[in-house]
Amino acid sequence: MSRLTSVASGPYAPPVPARELTVVSADGARLHVEVHGPENAPPVVLSHGWTCSTAFWAAQIQELAADHRVIAYDQRGHGRSPASPACTTGALADDLEAVLAQTLARGEKALIVGHSMGGMTVMAASVRPRFHEHAAAVLLCSTGSSRLVAESRVVPLREGRVRTWITGHILGSRAPLGPVTPVAKRILKYATMGAGSSPHMVEACARIVHACPRAVRHAWAAVLAALDLDHGVRELHTPTEVVHGASDRLTPPVHARALAAALPHCIGLTELPGVGHMTPIEAPRWVTGKIRELVTTYVTGSTPGSPSESPSPSESRPTPAEHIKEGA
Repeated sequence: MSRLTSVASGPYAPPVPARELTVVSADGARLHVEVHGPENAPPVVLSHGWTCSTAFWAAQIQELAADHRVIAYDQRGHGRSPASPACTTGALADDLEAVLAQTLARGEKALIVGHSMGGMTVMAASVRPRFHEHAAAVLLCSTGSSRLVAESRVVPLREGRVRTWITGHILGSRAPLGPVTPVAKRILKYATMGAGSSPHMVEACARIVHACPRAVRHAWAAVLAALDLDHGVRELHTPTEVVHGASDRLTPPVHARALAAALPHCIGLTELPGVGHMTPIEAPRWVTGKIRELVTTYVTGSTPGSPSESPSPSESRPTPAEHIKEGA
């Protein structure tokens, strides 16, 4: 079995951080944290999703670290953060608060970006004091607040009890994912990515997801299956942008639209054609550009950058080498 936890080269190879630290959460859980870029640069905090790690943000970190302070951390049980018996949305909120407290100066504002379970972390933390102190704006990528299993389209059946039951058992399986093989990559691509995702994108995702311990994957799948953070969305008064992939089977567009409708201060909703659930890897230029735009507008307070820095979905279509077709 391959022991690689990420790709070793290319745009999705994790860069070396400027510094690393261990943050201790409210219940004593230890979190691996990386800081990239200059210490005096505007901060961006990245919160990854289920079965992922800091390596998931490699493309964003490589581009942003030149002029941003990028703070990325491994959710408990993921990456280099040890597993914890406490697997709850409250624990996720505690962890984000701890990271903010230990990496930002008192009162310092940052852009907070959450993908999938990382977005749910933001929703869970929306009423927390540390979040209010430090969040200037939020970018939610490919996430939802409730009915995750019922709305999932991973299983190609009509919506209903049968599909929900099968989906829950697949996502919550205790079975090991095994080595990263061509068959495993095809399955992962179908479930989590757009049909036109290039092989190097699929390889990067597969290395990250297969590295997640199966006990951790199972434990957090149970949390996601019972998720109800609709109240957290209604309390998220920070300016918040929502982005989702039109071909997302795990958190279909219905979730993004519900978020945009419920958020007290939604500043934008963007659908990326042909993109699946793994938006930061599938559409790296768009996500990175949007981060730059939000930092400029809400963190530094400067005049927004040129369109080339934050392309629209039609302008940010990948280069020929990264071409994304319309997904199924």
